[in-house]
Order: sequence, then C-alpha cells, then structure tokens
Amino acid sequence: MMWFVIAVVGGLLVLIWSADQFVAGAAGLARTLGISTMVIGLTIVAFGTSAPEMLVSAVAALQGNSGLAVGNALGSNIANMALVLGVTAVVVPLAVHSRTLSREFPLMLVVMAGAWVLLWNGQLSRLNGLVLLTGMAAVVLWTIHLAKTTGLEDPLLEEMADEIPEAMPAGRAWWLLFSGLALLLASSKLLVWGAVGIAQFYGVTDLVIGLTIVAIGTSLPELAATVVAARKQEHDLAVGNIVGSNLFNILAVLGIAGAIGPSAIDNAVLYRDFPLMLTLAVALYLMARGFNRSGHGLIKRWAGVVLLLVFLAYQSSLFLQMAGAGANPPPL
Repeated sequence: MMWFVIAVVGGLLVLIWSADQFVAGAAGLARTLGISTMVIGLTIVAFGTSAPEMLVSAVAALQGNSGLAVGNALGSNIANMALVLGVTAVVVPLAVHSRTLSREFPLMLVVMAGAWVLLWNGQLSRLNGLVLLTGMAAVVLWTIHLAKTTGLEDPLLEEMADEIPEAMPAGRAWWLLFSGLALLLASSKLLVWGAVGIAQFYGVTDLVIGLTIVAIGTSLPELAATVVAARKQEHDLAVGNIVGSNLFNILAVLGIAGAIGPSAIDNAVLYRDFPLMLTLAVALYLMARGFNRSGHGLIKRWAGVVLLLVFLAYQSSLFLQMAGAGANPPPL
C-alpha cells in the first residue's frame, strides 16, 4: 500500500511539473515560428493545462481502467468549479467582464448536457469517443474564430497575452517539449498504477479513485494558475482557465477514454456526478453573467464558501464510500 501512495504522490508531482515544461516548450517554439499570441493561448496553453487529465485518461483506458478515466474527467470538472473557484473567490472575489466568457459559458453547459445525453444509455462507446473528440476540434476552431472577431480589447484576451511564455531558442524549446512529453507519459503510468493499486487495496471502483484522489491531484495546476491570476487582478483569465479546462475534460478526456477503451458507465456517473457537475456549471454561469443590466458578474466570498462546502460534502460522501468498502483492509 505504501508504494501505491508514493506512486500517486510522486506521479502527480512529476505530472504537474512536466506539463509546465511541455507548455513552455510548445509556446516558446510557437512564438519563435511566428504564431500569434492569441492562437498560442487558446490552443497550446489550453491543451497544456489539461494535459495531465488527458494523459492519465489515455493510460488508464489502455490498461482497461476506463472508470478511472471517466472519474478523472468528471471529478476534475467538479473540483475546478467547486474547489478551485471556491478557494479563489474566498481569496479574491472574482469580477467577470469578458464578452468571450459570456459566450463560452453557455457552450460549456451545452457540451456537458450533450455528453450526459450521449452517455445516457450507460455506454462510453468508441463512436461516442470520436464524436466528443470531433466536438473538441470544432470548439478549438470556433474559439479561435470568436477571439479574432472579438478583438484584443476583450479583457480575457488581454490578460491571456500577458501570460504567454516568451520566445526561446529553438533547441531549448524542442528539448522542453519532448522531455516534458516523455515525463508526462511516464508520470501518468506511475500515477495510474498507484491509483489502481489503492482502489484494489480498499476494494472500491476505479471510478471512485478517479473522482477523488486523481481528480483533486490533476486539478492542482488549475488551482495554482487560477489563484495567481486572481491575485494579479486577471479575473477573467482566472475564470476562463476553468471554463477552458472543463471543455477539454468533457470533450478530450472522455473522448480519449471512449476512443481507446470503450466501457460501460456506472449508474452513479449518470445520477450523481453529471447532475452535480451541471448544477455547479449553471450556478457559476448565473454568477458570472450577473443579475444586472451591465451583464458583468461577481463571484463573491460567500459564494466561494458555499462552493467549498459543496465540494467537501461531495468528497466526504465518496471517501465514506471508500472507507466502507475497505472496512477491514489488509495491514500496510
């Protein structure tokens, strides 16, 4: 058991660090090649922040642990909205002004609801996975088009431009890119091995481990990035990170799991996890949209506290389930 815990902790630490290396290399190389800041931010950086979830999903599906991949996708979204934005709003109340976000929030709701309907028959099939991945490609293209037509005066795009890594020598960029990718793959395998070991030790499903330990761990980069952005008064970027990550998790992470390892979906996903995720998304949309004519929203400290309480209650129920399943585990 101790080795499984060490594998999970070590895998998460390397996973987070290697994702930063990968993004720095890819963004630096893209700048060197003359790709626009906006395209880099909306594609490479957005992909990089969800790279841990995507790599974990791919490795888990390849090993026949699709429940872990599904739990990681939905659990990460719930953690993003309840834990990450909850903590951030308690630290710094978030004012939302971006027109881009006012369009992407409804898109996120549509994508979540559409995925729920797609999986309602209890199966994550290969066709479902391909549909979700196609949707991901369409969302990226639509987002780039939207950004170009909106213009750089949008606060989200202005804040994003300030956060893009600088250009660097091509040799260094390639090294960071490939070494980061190699470490992402290795740490993903280590994390999945440890997570599956813990699940077997306690006699719980891969889904529960994905919704708890793995989801919280892979959401740590979003937590750090969002709190830092908020403290720098980049509120639209802080919220935009979460919206973008949620879209990637549903379309890319679930899509990868379905395309690689089709599997049955646990009823708890359809009746517990999807409804909670959608409820949180609707609540955040209403707060970000605002209840006044200006259309500017504010996620206040009290709302952050409520989000954190919801997250703690949800996680507590999952951990109680895990403890109940392993009431008499073997000794360490």
